Order: sequence, then structure tokens, then C-alpha cells
Amino acid sequence: MAGIFDHVMIRVEDLEASLEWYQTHLDYEEKGRWEADTFTNVYLGPAEMHDEGAMLEITYNHDDRSYEMGDGWGHIAVRVPNGKLEAAYQQLLDDGVEDYRDPESCGGRYAFVKDPDGHEVEIVQRDPDEGTMWSIDHTMIRVEDADEALGFWTRKFEYEHTGRWESDSFANYFMKPEGASDAAMAVELTYNYDGRAYDLGDAWGHLCVRADDLEDYWATLMERDATDYRDPESCEYQYAFTTDQDGHEIEILEAS
Repeated sequence: MAGIFDHVMIRVEDLEASLEWYQTHLDYEEKGRWEADTFTNVYLGPAEMHDEGAMLEITYNHDDRSYEMGDGWGHIAVRVPNGKLEAAYQQLLDDGVEDYRDPESCGGRYAFVKDPDGHEVEIVQRDPDEGTMWSIDHTMIRVEDADEALGFWTRKFEYEHTGRWESDSFANYFMKPEGASDAAMAVELTYNYDGRAYDLGDAWGHLCVRADDLEDYWATLMERDATDYRDPESCEYQYAFTTDQDGHEIEILEAS
């Protein structure tokens, strides 16, 4: 049941500028592309990807619309080898990336940059065996009720805790399928203690979980009272969508 993350989707206003940014600065390469009449989807990732590694899906709508970032989504995080954080961040600056949150300002543990549309990209240090340089480590989303969010991923998707960080004002919970490799992407659930609400905006699209059998996976989700948002039939049995308790969209895609 516990499918791994296949990709995370973001929307961009200039396809070529976004492709150039990710291909130049994170050394991503195009893994696939889908051209429709009204939009283009491009899938990106490092040259060497683990079988359980997640891709970045960039969606460009042809009508030149603009997007609102919202605050219900946080960031994607990409990996660099342990001890290489400062050097990797400096290389990004040398290559023209704007200085956003440098390692020193983050206690030497991580850093942040932004892509051309303002999507935040965290840089985290990992053992090289946990994933190749710049591979996606996790995607962070903000939730309004930690217990409901943890219950959703545990009950509906059979995910488990792989990490937890409690601070004075917020908590982070990392969730992955049981038995997933270190290279697999996690979802980071961020819960702020002040009870704030969030706006999802439309610049972020969805998380995507890869299933062995789309219809069986969907049937199990329905048995567990997941939201019937876009069922397989409505998507011509190519994929389906549910949503979490906060409205974050989650695509289900059958493994090819």
C-alpha cells in the first residue's frame, strides 16, 4: 500500500527561465515532458537518480497567468554531501543565485535560495549514500492540526515517522513509507503552535505518490475515507487525486 513519492509539482510563469535555473544551478536534466494544448509539464532530476528518488515537475500554463505563492506550502529541500554546505551555497552565489538565507544565518545546518518564481529551495547536508547531489530530500507543507496531519499520512498512506524536531514555537514531522530508502523523498509537516491558518495559493501544485496498481490503491484510500477529489475514471485511469485535511493535493500515479 505505502507508495513512495514520485514527484512534487510547482507552477512557473516562464518555462525557459525555470528550466535554465534548475538545469544550470542544480545540474538537473529533463526526464520527461508532456505537451498539451494549454500547458506543458516538464519532469526534472539529477542525472543519476535512485529508483526511489523523486522528481520535480514544472508546469507552465500557456495563457501567461501569474500565481500566488500562499503559505500553506513551504519549500523543497535538496541534498549536498556532509561538510559541503558552505561551498555549495557559495557556488550558487558565484553563479548568480541571489543570497537569501546563508548557512551562517541558519546555524550552519542548512541554507535557502529561491528559484525565479520565488519557490524556496532549502539546501540540507546528507551522507552521499542517502542520495546524489541536489536530489530532492523532502517537501515541506504547513498544517493547521498536527494530530490530524499525522493521522492522515499514517492511516491513509501507511507512512511512518522518520524524523521529528520540536522547538519553542513549532514542530516538524518527517514522514515516509515504511522501508523506503534513504534516497526517497519525505514530506515534512510543519505545525506552528499559534493556531494560524494558511492560504495554499496556486503556485504550488501537488505531491505525487507512485502506486503499483492505481485502482487498487485508490480503492484502499476510499475504504480509509480519503477525499474523493478526482477519481481514476475521471482522469481516464491515468492517475487520480485526493487531498489532505488542509487541502494539499496528492496525486496517485501508477508506476510504469
